[in-house]
Amino acid sequence: MTIDREKLLNWPFQDTVQTYDFKDVILYALGVGLGADPMDRKQLAYVYEKNLAVLPSFAVVLGHPGAWNANPESGIDRKHVVHGEQSVQIHEPFPASATVRGVNRITDVIDKGEGKGALVYVERKIYNEATGRLLATLNATSFCRANGGFGGPAGPVARPHPLPERPPDHQIALPTLPQSALLYRLNVDYNPLHVDPDVAASAGFKQPILHGLCTFGVATHALLQAVCDYDATRLGKIAARFSSPVYPGENIVVDVWHDGDQVSFRASVPERGVKVLDNGYAELRSTQHG
Repeated sequence: MTIDREKLLNWPFQDTVQTYDFKDVILYALGVGLGADPMDRKQLAYVYEKNLAVLPSFAVVLGHPGAWNANPESGIDRKHVVHGEQSVQIHEPFPASATVRGVNRITDVIDKGEGKGALVYVERKIYNEATGRLLATLNATSFCRANGGFGGPAGPVARPHPLPERPPDHQIALPTLPQSALLYRLNVDYNPLHVDPDVAASAGFKQPILHGLCTFGVATHALLQAVCDYDATRLGKIAARFSSPVYPGENIVVDVWHDGDQVSFRASVPERGVKVLDNGYAELRSTQHG
């Protein structure tokens, strides 16, 4: 299968209109581990419909265009696609219930060379359908491992955010549940890799793996705890690279470096000695939204 760069840059995405309510917001928060302590009132704000707060990373399950790269016309070998990077920029806090419109487009396609894969950059803007206001901008990088050598440009490729060389200012340990992937998949991602042991084994894993975007949500939780005092309106942007998968039930440790309104982070699973998110970057803003 061969990528046609111009075809991808002009891919005819249809807008995705999606309505969510408090149950969807709570399900997402439970799926990424909020509410583990039923007496923690700060976490409770994200899993109780009374004055419900919305996690900033909730944006990743809204306005998704579906498995567009499964279309043979894309030229992408989907079996060899992995999620490389994700960023979420919040322009306005998400309401506890709303109808939103996702507008997706491919912004660039990079050829790393024969046998080295290709990078496909996808942007998603999420609008409040009732007001027309922009709520969030998401950027994702798909690493198409089997699609290099199609004759496209080799750059530009963004440099990863460098992590400070000093010890982290905060270290947040958060558990995942054995059933975390079973919960998280109810948001949008029904890929059997996260639920079917046979599919996981065929992909080389000892058991179904956690969604990378669930790990991303766990890291968001860690940032809220470490530097935002659980105030979701403080977190303006979060971005990270995916390094390794998490197995449901493992503990995730997030190292956080706090430098004014800029935050660096990485996440690891100490039991296996692996980094699962790297080159993480977040931006903070004042509690007065504007």
